[in-house]
Amino acid sequence: MKLLVTGRNVDITPGLRQLIDRKLGKLDRLLNDTAVSAQVVLRTEKFRHVVDLTIHARGDHMLHGIGEGQDWPGAVKGAIDKIAPQATRLKTKWHARKRRAAGTRTLEPESVAAPEPPPGPRVIRASRYVVKPMTVEDAALRVEDARESFVVFRNSASDSVTILYRRKDGNLGLIEPDAD
Repeated sequence: MKLLVTGRNVDITPGLRQLIDRKLGKLDRLLNDTAVSAQVVLRTEKFRHVVDLTIHARGDHMLHGIGEGQDWPGAVKGAIDKIAPQATRLKTKWHARKRRAAGTRTLEPESVAAPEPPPGPRVIRASRYVVKPMTVEDAALRVEDARESFVVFRNSASDSVTILYRRKDGNLGLIEPDAD
């Protein structure tokens, strides 16, 4: 999260910046790292310290809180305490929207019968498989490396598409097409 700390009539000390970083870390964990940036304006008015905190979260959501106190830790805590419920509401809203979108199903009227799946096993198309020219020994090495249970290749000796696979007994099977 990008952090911008500004002081109005206040010097930003490393200890003050560390305090702000530590307190904002709790909000950042609450929002699951969806906070894009935070702007903190520190100012003193007579005998009180004022912290104006604005957090920009994903989706153009702005969380804003102003904290006042006799010292900086109290003022920062007051601003964080005002933003924490906003962050919780926003996170709940995102979670509800996500769950609602995942569970939506359209119900068909009872008069319209849903098509029954065809009997037998379904055919699930795999990604494309590149058929490379190689020897039977090279294909056997690929299957033996246990990367694949089968290899489809173009046999460099016969220039035909050949399949080499691992059999259940542990041996290798070779399927070569007939030249009819």
